[in-house]
Amino acid sequence: MAGFKSTENYIASRDLEVAVNAAVTLQRPLLVKGEPGTGKTVLAHEVAKALGHPLIEWHIKSTTKAQQGLYEYDAVSRLRDGQLGDPRVHDIGNYIVRGKLWDAFDSPAQSVVLIDEIDKADIEFPNDLLLELDRMQFFVYETRQTVVARQRPIVIITSNNEKELPDAFLRRCFFHYIRFPDRETMELIVQTHYPDIRQDLAREALNVFFKVRDVPGLKKKPATSELLDWLKLLMVDELSPEVLRSKDGHTVIPPLHGALLKNEQDVHLFERLAFLSRRGG
Repeated sequence: MAGFKSTENYIASRDLEVAVNAAVTLQRPLLVKGEPGTGKTVLAHEVAKALGHPLIEWHIKSTTKAQQGLYEYDAVSRLRDGQLGDPRVHDIGNYIVRGKLWDAFDSPAQSVVLIDEIDKADIEFPNDLLLELDRMQFFVYETRQTVVARQRPIVIITSNNEKELPDAFLRRCFFHYIRFPDRETMELIVQTHYPDIRQDLAREALNVFFKVRDVPGLKKKPATSELLDWLKLLMVDELSPEVLRSKDGHTVIPPLHGALLKNEQDVHLFERLAFLSRRGG
C-alpha cells in the first residue's frame, strides 16, 4: 500500500506524513491535536482520498456515548410496534441500530474512520472505546452475536485539547500535534487553494494575517481556515494590496476583519490597539 503524502488540496508537513504512515504501520489510532482550523478534520478526508479508502465520519458531541459508535437498541420503537401488532417485533435484530464503528468493521474494504473532536465527550468516553479499538470486535448482547472487523480500519482521532485525555487511552494511540504553519508553508497552502491569486495581494494579506496573530491578548487567533475565507473575500471584492498596507507602520484594523476576528473581545482589543498606535504616532 502506498504511503500518505501531501495531496493537491492538502499540504502536510513531513512530520505529519510520517505520523500518518507510522500509525497505519503500527495499526494504532492516530491522535491529532492542534489549534482549531489547522486542518485536523480535513486530514482524515485527504488520507481516505489519497489511499483510496472509504471514509466513515463520527462527529462527537457533549452528549455522545461510546456505545453509540457500536450500536443502539431502539426499545421505544419495538414497544410501539408491539402495541400496533407489527410482526417485526418478533425479531429483535430489527431494532438494533448500527453505529459508525460497526459500519467500519463490516466494510468489505479497509476504511478510514474519523472520530472528530473526542474531547467534547465525557471523560470516560475514550476509555470506553479502548477494548473495541484494541480487539477490533464487540458483542451485541440483544442478538448474542459477536461483530468482528473484516479489516482493521485506519482510525484518526482529533482533539482541540478542551479536556485532558486518559493516560490509558493515550498509550494506545500514535500522537501528532499539528504545529501552526510557518510563512513558507502558509504560502504553499494559499497557492494550493487559490492558484490564480495575485502574488502582491497574497503577500500583503499574509503580512496582515501574521501581524494579527501576533497581537498580544487575542482570545482566538485566526487560523488557516479563517485566512482562506478572508482571502476569498479580498479576491471577490478585488481589493488592492495597498489597502492592506499598514500606514506608517501603525496597527490598523484590516478590511473585512469579520473573517479573521471571531468574537467581540478581540475586535475591541484590536480597535484599542489601533487607536493607541495612531495616537502614539
